[in-house]
Amino acid sequence: MEIRGGSQAVHEAFSTPGLDAWLYSRPHDGDACGGDVHYVSLCGGGVITRLVVADVSGHGAGVAGFSETLRQLMRKNINSKSQTRLVQALNREFGEAAQLSKFATAVVATYLAHRGTLTVSNAGHPRPLWYRASEGSWEILDRDALRRGNLPLGIDEDSSYGQFTIPLGRGDLVLFYTDALTEAADPAGRLLGEDGLLALARALDSSEPGTLLPSLLNSMEQHRGGRPADDDVTVLAIRHNASGPRRRTIGERLEVYGKVFGLKAY
Repeated sequence: MEIRGGSQAVHEAFSTPGLDAWLYSRPHDGDACGGDVHYVSLCGGGVITRLVVADVSGHGAGVAGFSETLRQLMRKNINSKSQTRLVQALNREFGEAAQLSKFATAVVATYLAHRGTLTVSNAGHPRPLWYRASEGSWEILDRDALRRGNLPLGIDEDSSYGQFTIPLGRGDLVLFYTDALTEAADPAGRLLGEDGLLALARALDSSEPGTLLPSLLNSMEQHRGGRPADDDVTVLAIRHNASGPRRRTIGERLEVYGKVFGLKAY
């Protein structure tokens, strides 16, 4: 079930079994919708959370139609058991819809609450950051694995996509984002880059994840010299609270069945 999704402006906190999450998204120039797409789904049993952050080439209202197409394709294919097949389907079907007029980068992740693991696939997207609470340190999420990354969606229908899995410890954070962060320029025109973003994250107080996104966004604004972002901006932060799946109430189960059989809107 989709519990969060779209390309509109949003700034909110939410949770799924095992995860606390904070989402910030702002289309370029105050537009209602833009080229960044966020998508979060939860299985009926509360065990599987899927997260997608994607970025359609271009920005703002001019590409919002392609963003909505990509969101609908996510909804159509999100229930695929295999994450790599999910990404392959998104690649093939977005390519058919866009006809090479647009492409999209995307990072797709699957969290299993009963195992405490996160499986990541990358389609040409900026690499997530990982805060390891036990060590108190930030790093690029498996730098070597993502360096062997795959093509963006919509370029080559035969492109293959891989995945890798990491164990999450209690208090670990993972930061997904679009390239508005790494491509943010200072007044002299110097781009922040991946290493610059990592340095900003390391300077933050990661023990207070509720303030992490506002602090990071404030640091980004300072880097830009107070100028507005020149692209759509999306950041999704998740924290592993290790709570595991909980037993659903009868009312919650009925709501799930209502959505599955079309008796209740998503």
